[in-house]
Formats: sequence, C-alpha cells, structure tokens
Amino acid sequence: MNNIFNNSQIAFALKSDTELDRAYFLFKLINSQPLVRIGTAVTNFAIKANLPVESLIRATVFDHFCGGVNEDDCLSVVDKMYTKGVSSVLDYSVEGKEEEDQFDAALNMTLKTIEFAKERKAIPFAVFKPTGLGRLDLYEKVGEKQTLTSDEQAEWDRVIARFDLVCSEAQKKNIALLIDAEESWMQDAADDLVTEMMRKYNKEKVIVFNTLQMYRWDRLDYLKKLHEKAKTDGFFIGMKLVRGAYMEKENLRAEEKGYPTPICASKEVSDINYDAAVLYMVEHLETMSIFAGTHNEESTYKLMELMKNKGILSNDNRIWFGQLYGMSDNISYNLAANGYNIAKYLPFGPVKDVMPYLIRRAEENTSVAGQTSRELAMIKAERNRRKGKV
Repeated sequence: MNNIFNNSQIAFALKSDTELDRAYFLFKLINSQPLVRIGTAVTNFAIKANLPVESLIRATVFDHFCGGVNEDDCLSVVDKMYTKGVSSVLDYSVEGKEEEDQFDAALNMTLKTIEFAKERKAIPFAVFKPTGLGRLDLYEKVGEKQTLTSDEQAEWDRVIARFDLVCSEAQKKNIALLIDAEESWMQDAADDLVTEMMRKYNKEKVIVFNTLQMYRWDRLDYLKKLHEKAKTDGFFIGMKLVRGAYMEKENLRAEEKGYPTPICASKEVSDINYDAAVLYMVEHLETMSIFAGTHNEESTYKLMELMKNKGILSNDNRIWFGQLYGMSDNISYNLAANGYNIAKYLPFGPVKDVMPYLIRRAEENTSVAGQTSRELAMIKAERNRRKGKV
C-alpha cells in the first residue's frame, strides 16, 4: 500500500492558511517539553486567579482542539468535517467533578448528545467518561471490593442508574455509545459496570462499547476472558482500542505505592499489544465491533491490510477508525477519502472546565515520541505546497 497518509492536500483541505499557521505555531510549542510545563503552570494559575485569559485560550489552543463551548457551537465543525466524509463524536470533556448535581448535569448533557446523534448522520456515536457520572474515589472503593457505607451504597446505586439510563436511551435511539477508560485504579469497577450494560443492551448488536487501554499489559487477557463471558451469556462486544493517556500518572502512582506498574515495559510492547487486540477482534468480527482509536500510522495500516486480506469492505460498519479533533488530520481525512469509516472525537464544554483535558493532550503529545514532529512535518509540507514550493 502506498503511503496515503502523506497527502497533505487532502489532510488540510478544510484549513485556511491562517488556521494552518495557528496549527504550526501550536505544535511548535507542544514540541518543547519545558514550554508545555511552563505553559501548563501559567494557564492553571491564570484560570484559578480569574485572569482574563479565556479569550486568548479560546482563540488558540481551545479552537484548535475543541469544537466549541456547547453542543450547538460544534455543529458548524461537525457539518464542515462531514463534507469530507469525516464523522464526529461529541465529547463533553469536563473532568474531575465531585458533586451529585455536576454528575446529573453531565448525565443530561450525554442524553442530549444522544438526541443530537439521532438527528444527524454525521454523528454516529455518543460518548461519556465514567467519572463524568460518579466520583473516582467511589469507583476505586467499589473496584477494590471494600465495604461501602449506606451513603456510599446509595451513591453507587445512583451511578449505576445513570449508566443504565444512558445505555437504554442509546439502545432506544439506535446510537452506538462509547464509554471511555480512565485511571487503572478506578477501572475495575467501571469495567464490571460496562460489562453489565453490554450484557443488557448488546443482545442483538453492539450498542455499548467499553475502552481498552493497550499500554496496559493485562488488557488482551481481559478481552479474551470477556469474550468467553459473552459467548456464555449471549451478548456482543464493542471495544474502543486505544494506547492510553495516563502513562506518567500510572507509573508514578505504582512507584509511590510500591506495586508493579500496569503499563507495558516499552512503547514497542504497547504497540505489539495494540495490534494483537485488533487482530483478535477482527478474527471474531461476527460478535464484535471495533473502534480503533489511534494516531499511529503503522497500526492503522495493519488494520487496513487485515481488512483487505479478509475481504472486509472498507465501510463495514463493525470497524471504525478514530482520532482526536486537531490531531492526525493526515490519517483521518485520507482514510475518509479512501472510503473507511472514520470519526473524530470533538471535545466541547466551557473553556475553564475543558482545560484539564487540553493540558493532558499537550502533555501526551510531548511524551509520545515523534507524534508532534509528524504533525509539524505534515503542516510544513502543506504550507510549502500552497506556496508552490513542491
């Protein structure tokens, strides 16, 4: 297969010269680890001190990586991307909340995005984060099988009810639902809950998708065990496969608390693990659906090759590719141009509330070797092409 991902004209067809320049400037900044650290500290301080930085953030990093401050704001971006065959996943990216009313607000927003998706072909999935609907510490306690107080039990019952409401609405409206993975120490409880939802709502086809972070060395085994369970209980498996976004945090906590890190020993091992999970799912496609969330060109090619070798059509609805908005446009738009199912995660929410998400993105970009350099090389190639230098 020739490298379709090198076509910068297709990759950036929707970007104006000004937007391309902004992207270049941002990835130049992100390419420098010290600058990311300083920028993060300054931004956090400015937001906490209520300094008037929102409009600056909005005009730069926010508008590059986010669809807008609310769901309506995102529609022009959704429609624009869809003209090139790229679908959207509206992602309410507000993190780290602790209060019941905040969880209910996130629940209502998720239900609203399901309604939005039902009305628009350009939005084939809805999504939520487990900690959007309940406290991280509570998931941790449940996952460790600790005894809950009666108040905590009532709180956990409310978390289960929120999950159930979202999944049943998704099933009623026939919208696939992606449930994100988070820190390993809260994930066991979330996994058990999502499995319950799959058992209940994936009887005829995949509605509910869990997420496997393949930088964790135990996830392939988890998938195989889940497959056995699905065969016994008669339900379909939906999985979003990602490498993962909490590596530093995971390693640090493991070191501090003196337990073996759940993260693979190296990037290479994570890559092998990721590709092995993709292969396993493609081999069991009759009962599984894959959302391959990756910015890795090689893994993307491997899945394309697998599909070709097994005679699976590029637009087979059981296989979707996904990237984040503002990143890897060379993969997303070139996949779409070649007839594959592709959806971009489109984060939205109030600027202040979305900052933890944006900061994680910047840190993740600096920690993944080659990611930012690749973005810069593509942007540079397109700028040169437009100036007639190619």
